[in-house]
Amino acid sequence: MRDVLEVPALDTDLAAESLLLDVEHLEGRLVAVGERGHIVYSDDGGDSWTQAEVPVSTTLTGVDFPEGNADEGWAVGHSGVILHSSDGGETWEHQLDGREGIPKLVSLYEKRIEAKEAEIEEAEDEDRISDLEWELDDLVYTRDILQEDLERFGPWQPMLDVWFRDADYGIAVGAYNLIYRTEDGGETWQAVSDRIDNPNRFHLNEITQVDGGDLYIAGESGFVYRSTDDGRNWETIEPGYPGSFFGVVGTGDGGVLAYGLRGNVYRSENGDEWNSVDSATDRTLNAGDVNADGEVVIVANDGAVIYSSDGGQSFSEHVRPARHSYVGVTLVPDNGLVLVGEKGAVLTDRRGKGQEEDPLTAPEPN
Repeated sequence: MRDVLEVPALDTDLAAESLLLDVEHLEGRLVAVGERGHIVYSDDGGDSWTQAEVPVSTTLTGVDFPEGNADEGWAVGHSGVILHSSDGGETWEHQLDGREGIPKLVSLYEKRIEAKEAEIEEAEDEDRISDLEWELDDLVYTRDILQEDLERFGPWQPMLDVWFRDADYGIAVGAYNLIYRTEDGGETWQAVSDRIDNPNRFHLNEITQVDGGDLYIAGESGFVYRSTDDGRNWETIEPGYPGSFFGVVGTGDGGVLAYGLRGNVYRSENGDEWNSVDSATDRTLNAGDVNADGEVVIVANDGAVIYSSDGGQSFSEHVRPARHSYVGVTLVPDNGLVLVGEKGAVLTDRRGKGQEEDPLTAPEPN
């Protein structure tokens, strides 16, 4: 069996029509990532796509280029892989994967275990000692599971998203509370999973910076995490829905939206107080984007695209006839969208209309 971390992505004319999971809009260029290590880019607004050179063939789940920098980009994916491009996404190089990342995380847990043991030795109250011992047991259990999984199954834990402030500083997040940070453009990565209060190791599905500079992470089981200092410290937020959030997006006017399962959208003006918003759908919401005019678009399962022109205060739904699910979206100039999902990349208007008919579902000619 081939090692997907060692085998480059296969060159194929179908890369832009296969499963794509995220898309990024740069200055005059679109870059999308997906299954089998496929990365494709377009310089004509999504009309045509070129496949990039990628050193791995594992599924890629997220891509990001720092704002104002159309050259330096990062992509993440399964097996804990992190890739880097310095030419606008045309060629990519390996920076990290779970073979190096999980041992970094194990070392982090060993330091936390040592600190917890020292805390127990200094504690005097019996109830406090009992609580600390439970916490120590959890830390030891997690460390052991990480080690055993790596030895038995390899580096299977996926990274799910990545964000970079500039060409040096970035954060990658993933399943089971995986968090890595770099301050040197990815030359080195540090495990920082201890910065978030997530003892159950819920998945961290997306990391986003909104207007004003705050960072948000969308997580499982109703949790959202916020940082006001570029991810060095995080606070836990519970907007009010107990199910999973798959993304967070700004509103264009300083507010923020969190969205996820069953069409749930929660809106906040300041990140502190949250209210449910009628999303006009009950389909699972997967990815969103916003522009400076307050237009918000979120894509969903079953071909649904929901659109807001008022910063996420209200939405309308359009369901594309082919009912293909979409997991990535970006707003492009001239009132367009690029959607990515199970059938690759699709160029539509702002509300998800256009290129409607799939060849397999188009009506028979009269």
